[in-house]
Amino acid sequence: MEHFGGIDQVTTAHEADRTSSPAQVHEALASRSEWTLAWPTILWMVFVHAGALAAPFYFSWSGLGICLLLHWMTGGLGICLCYHRLLTHRSFQVPRPIEYILTLLGALATQGSALEWVGAHRIHHRFSDEPEDPHSPRDGHFWSHMLWTMWRSEATNGPSMWRQYVPDLAADRFHRFLHHTHIVWALALGAGLYLLGGMSWLVWGAFVRTVLVYHSTWFVNWACHVWGYQRYATRDQSRNLWWVALVTYGEGWHNNHHAFQRSARHGVRWWEIDLTYWTIRLMALVRIARQVQLPYSRQQGSMG
Repeated sequence: MEHFGGIDQVTTAHEADRTSSPAQVHEALASRSEWTLAWPTILWMVFVHAGALAAPFYFSWSGLGICLLLHWMTGGLGICLCYHRLLTHRSFQVPRPIEYILTLLGALATQGSALEWVGAHRIHHRFSDEPEDPHSPRDGHFWSHMLWTMWRSEATNGPSMWRQYVPDLAADRFHRFLHHTHIVWALALGAGLYLLGGMSWLVWGAFVRTVLVYHSTWFVNWACHVWGYQRYATRDQSRNLWWVALVTYGEGWHNNHHAFQRSARHGVRWWEIDLTYWTIRLMALVRIARQVQLPYSRQQGSMG
């Protein structure tokens, strides 16, 4: 494995030094003694997965097309490009209206608001595969894949976590608005799909698409810390896994990402397909994206 000398220097500017973190947040992360079942989330998961079971009875080619289009829009643009590379790591910059539109697409994936998603992911990077990591496979593969989403505590999901891990988003009025209304937009999308295309569009464009986005992105938390290859000697078990990269628009090059956390480019070799980075490059060409961060090592020079 190659060694990267500047791993600690590419964490986001809003991730404070570990010693300055509030003790109650760290204790809640590590012990999980205050975590309780998140019943609204559990019921939503049951509802969405049950709805997806109706897919064979409502198949249509237009429904499949809507499913794939919305998978890219909500999962690729909303979660991978916006929630992850733009909001969590600030790998590039866009005008504020574009950021808000992309954040709305992320909200339509129903993985929580940007405040919740970004906060959990910044925690993951600070404590990757340590007891405080909210979704490490060391706590069990099923936990890492999806069970962790069904538990919560005020210390790790509420204002105390936001003040420490997402002060940039918590200070933004629009992001706070989406935090309180994100599920409304997803329900409105479902209603619109039904009105425009009937049950086929609803089942495939809402239920099937949401389930596919869930599990494809969850594979990054789980499979990319268990299987695959490590090019860089990071402090965790992050790995590059090609098939996860294919279903997550490049997020599966996870070891590369943990080595160069602020980089907008996760596939650092020509054959590591990274559709999200290609999209960011296109945005840069038309001057929508700027200050695009790339992998850099003192020993190796630019890899851009």
